[in-house]
Amino acid sequence: MAAAATEATILELDPSHERAGRVIDDIVRLEKRIFPKHESLARSFHDELKRRNTGLIYSTSGVGDDEEVAGYAMYTCTTFLCASITKLAVKESCRRQGLGEALLQAAVDRCRRRRVQRVSLHVDPARTAAVALYRKAGLQVDATIEGYYSAQRNAYRMYMDL
Repeated sequence: MAAAATEATILELDPSHERAGRVIDDIVRLEKRIFPKHESLARSFHDELKRRNTGLIYSTSGVGDDEEVAGYAMYTCTTFLCASITKLAVKESCRRQGLGEALLQAAVDRCRRRRVQRVSLHVDPARTAAVALYRKAGLQVDATIEGYYSAQRNAYRMYMDL
């Protein structure tokens, strides 16, 4: 694993912080580039952040005015027992450096602090790099959900007991 994995600075979004708007704008741009339109939260990102028990963590790259979001993870603690990783994305130029792993671990750690007992997520089986990352982190496939993303695109439901 690259040194970046252990050195990644993971930040929690504070909506009241003066830079929050810029961070959210960066994330929305990433959403539009990475995810198909029907999977993107770009249009509803602000509403998602207002949901109770939803957290957003991110990491940046660059310095000063060139600083931008390199990756992010959104999670929701749906009950006291269960949480869901609803988004995990890393900018293409920042992939394969351990950032996705660091973001996933940070999201799981935040759920663990809330005493959640199970973390789950959905992933397209065709996204082999993402599936490999989740398996490496200890998640396992619970089921295949037919037509989850669209009529021809299924999803693995994966989980990890904490």
